[in-house]
Order: sequence, then structure tokens, then C-alpha cells
Amino acid sequence: MYAIVEILGQQFKVEAGKKVFVHRMNEAEVGSKVEFEKVLLVDNDGTVTVGTPTVEGAKVVAEVLDHVKGDKVLVFHKKRRKGYRKLNGHRQQFTQVLINDIIA
Repeated sequence: MYAIVEILGQQFKVEAGKKVFVHRMNEAEVGSKVEFEKVLLVDNDGTVTVGTPTVEGAKVVAEVLDHVKGDKVLVFHKKRRKGYRKLNGHRQQFTQVLINDIIA
């Protein structure tokens, strides 16, 4: 069983027992339970339910595991023959979430 759920403006395919990295959820504390109501699609062993725009009564229950930083992304700008070089780095903040249950 899997579901397509919208979390903080992004869509994720989630299954029970899997871990997902989502954009940082500042209001969620480590160890707390969160529920996602915007379930767009549910597949229950071949029976697909597509929402218009969401599936009525469906929700995903998850547990916040940790707040982590992603890998460093380096952005390098250069203009040839002008002596212009700029190196910029960025590490995105993520929240690791464990999907406990999908209620259809």
C-alpha cells in the first residue's frame, strides 16, 4: 500500500515503514507525531483511489525522527577573461520523517 501525499508544497510517494526527507518542519519536535491530510492518491494492493483534489477521509500518520542538513551544493560563477569568480555553498535543512500508517 502506498500513497501520494503533499507535504509543505511538495508531493511524495510514501509507504508504511519508510523514511522520507522533507523540507524542514520548524514547528515539529523530534519524537512527535504528525498527520498529513492532503492525500492525493491511495493505492491499496491494486485498488487505486484518486482524489479530486484530495481523497476524502484519508490521512498519513508519521513520526518526526530528526532535523538534519543535506549535502553541500557548490555554486560556481565565472566570467571568462574578466577575472570574475565567485564560489557559493549551500546546505539545505531537512526533517527526517518515519511513515507509521496510511489510513484510507
